Amino acid sequence: MNDIDLVKKARKGDEHALYSLILGSKEQLYRIAYSYLKSEQDALEAIQEVTYRAFKSIRKLKEDHYFSTWLIRIMINYCNDELRKRKRTIPSSDVGSDLSVTQNQDRFELEEAIEALESPTKEVLKLKYFEDLKIKEIAEVLDCPEGTVKTWLNKGLRKLRYQLEGRL
Repeated sequence: MNDIDLVKKARKGDEHALYSLILGSKEQLYRIAYSYLKSEQDALEAIQEVTYRAFKSIRKLKEDHYFSTWLIRIMINYCNDELRKRKRTIPSSDVGSDLSVTQNQDRFELEEAIEALESPTKEVLKLKYFEDLKIKEIAEVLDCPEGTVKTWLNKGLRKLRYQLEGRL
């Protein structure tokens, strides 16, 4: 059975079909959550919450073939909500101290530079280079035209280059 058939079953209330779909996307969802939340425990918790939200709202999915982008959008929205909550409660210096232990220096610097970018540009870079999504898929996830994604991508790469060259 292919994914489209599973999505159709899930939309009709088949919980096992939805579970199979989410299980197939689990690794990608984990990578996205980890890239935003920087913690294994928080990423696993994010998957649980996104699974719950998907079960709750699968009937609202309009197009079967957009299931994957719909699920990624739920994850990004959840992660952005969590980051907003953290900004209100945790000083940013505490979050940074956990990162230095688990990341190698180059990746850490790159992630730090990406985090310093503005929101749509940051998300486009993460989806393109950490999740290997294509421009069209990113446009679907962020619900914007492909041209806008290309503009944000070019703008983000220029800013990253400027930031990283400034450190050398």
